[in-house]
Amino acid sequence: MPIPFVNIHTHRPTGCGIELRTAGIHPWDAGQRPLDEALARLEAELAQGAAQGAAQAVGEIGLDFARADSPQLRDAQTALFRAQLAVACERRLPVVLHCVRAFEETMRMLREQEPRAVIFHGFIGSPEQARRALERGYSLSFGERTFCSPRTVEALKTTPLSQLFLETDDSETPIKTIYMHTSDLLAIGIDCLKRATLENYERIFIHE
Repeated sequence: MPIPFVNIHTHRPTGCGIELRTAGIHPWDAGQRPLDEALARLEAELAQGAAQGAAQAVGEIGLDFARADSPQLRDAQTALFRAQLAVACERRLPVVLHCVRAFEETMRMLREQEPRAVIFHGFIGSPEQARRALERGYSLSFGERTFCSPRTVEALKTTPLSQLFLETDDSETPIKTIYMHTSDLLAIGIDCLKRATLENYERIFIHE
C-alpha cells in the first residue's frame, strides 16, 4: 500500500493523503472581538469537531508581530495566544503555531503553558532558533517559502526526521512537490521522507 503524504497545515484541502484538521483563532484576528467571545467560539468549534471526529489540534495560533503595529495589538495577540494555549493544555491537544518576528516571546509563553505537542508551521527561522525549538521537543514544519531562504534551508537540513513535517499552507503547489524538493535537499528517498512524517503524525495524533 502506498505511503500517504502528510500535509500538516493547509488552507487548500485536496482530500488527498493526510491533511490535519484544526480549530483556532489566528493572531491576525486578535482584538476583533472580546476575548471571552473569541474563546467561546473556539470552544464551540472544538466541541463540534470532537463530535464529528474533526478537530485534531488547536491552530493555527500564535504571535505575528510583523502585523502588530501598536502595543495594544501586541497585547491583544498575546492575550489571545495565552488563552488558547490554556485551552489546548486543558484538552490535551497539540498546537499548530504561527510565529513571525516573535520567536522569543513565543518560546517564553510556551514555557509557561506547554501543550502536549507543539508544531511550528511554516518555519522560516534561523538554524539557531530551530535548534532551540527542537531541543524542547517541538516539531518544525516546512513549506514552499523554505526553499527561498538559505538560512531556513539550513534549518531544514538540521531538523531530525523524527521532528519534521511538511505543508502547503496557502500555496497552490501540490504537497508532492514540497516532498520532492525536500527529498532532494536532504538527499533521501521520498518514501523514506513520507514514512518519517507519517510516523510523526501517528505518534502525535494517533498513538498519543
